[in-house]
Amino acid sequence: MEMRRLGNSGLEVSRLGLGTMTWGRDTDEHEAADQLRTFREAGGNFLDTAASYGDGDSERVLGGFLGTLIDRSELVIATKAGLSFREPGRRYNNSRSNLLSELDGSLSRLGVDHIDLWQVQGWDEETPLEETLSAMDHAVASGKVRYVGFSNINGWQLARTATLQNPLFGKSPITSIQSEYSLLNRSIEDEVLPASFELGVGVLAWSPLGRGVLTGKYRNGTPSDSRGASPHFAEFISPYLDDRSRSIVEAVSVAAEGLGYAPLEVALAWVRDGGNIASCIVGARTGAQLRGALTAEEISLPDPVRQALDEISA
Repeated sequence: MEMRRLGNSGLEVSRLGLGTMTWGRDTDEHEAADQLRTFREAGGNFLDTAASYGDGDSERVLGGFLGTLIDRSELVIATKAGLSFREPGRRYNNSRSNLLSELDGSLSRLGVDHIDLWQVQGWDEETPLEETLSAMDHAVASGKVRYVGFSNINGWQLARTATLQNPLFGKSPITSIQSEYSLLNRSIEDEVLPASFELGVGVLAWSPLGRGVLTGKYRNGTPSDSRGASPHFAEFISPYLDDRSRSIVEAVSVAAEGLGYAPLEVALAWVRDGGNIASCIVGARTGAQLRGALTAEEISLPDPVRQALDEISA
C-alpha cells in the first residue's frame, strides 16, 4: 500500500487507514483480529481510534492485539481525546486536566508507552485554546505523544491553532486535521482543504464512503444487518438517505458498473486522490467488508469519471 507523508511532518501513513470505532461494540474481538491481519497483509499501517469509541472499548481491543497478534512498531496508532457522551448529548472538554487524564487512560488501555498521533476531537467553546494547546505541548515534551492534530474543526479554527503552534516558537506543530469528506459531504473544500494546504497540515478523511451509503447498500431500503438499522448509528446514517444523496449514489453506481468496479471502490478512490488527503479512514464491521474496501488500492479513476462525479456531487 502506498505511504504518504502526513502534512509537513516526517510521519508516513498508509493512504488507507483502518478505523476502529465499532471495535468492542458492533465488532467483536474475533472480527477485529481478522480486520487487523487483513489490513497489515495489505500493507496498511495507520490505525485510528479514540478514547470515546465504545467508552474506551475500541482502545482496549486494539491494545489486546499489540505484542501478540502484531508488533506495535509496525503500526502508526492515532487516538483522540476531549469528547464525552457520558452526559446527555455530546460534550467537548479540552481542558488541560481532562485531556492529559484521557491521554493516560488511552496509554493504559492500549498498553503502550506512547501515541504516534494524538488528536483533540473537536472545538471546545468554553476552554481557552491556549490551555488546550499547552496540554498538547506537554504531551509531546513528556514523550507520551509523537505528533498532534485536531479533528472536526473549521478553516479559521485550524488557521488559529496552527498559527499559535508555530514550531519556530518551540511549539509542537499541528500535523493533521481529521475531517469528514466524501462525495456526499464536500464541505471541507470551502475552507479546511485550502487552509490545510497553505499551513502544511495533512488531512485525514473520515467516512469517505458517506457513512456507508456510497457502498450502494441502501439503494433499496435499509438492510436489517446494516449500521442504518443499528440503534447506535441510525441517526448517524439518516442524513445521507435523502433525495440528493440517492442521486449521487446512483451516479457512483453507474460509473462503477461502466468501469467494472464496485461502488465503494469508486467512492473511495475519488476521496483518496483528492488534494492534500494523506489517508482515508475506513471503518468496517467485518473482515469481509474491509477486504472489499482494500481492493480500491488497485484502481484509479479516469479523469472524465472524476470530473463527472465532481459536477454531480457539487
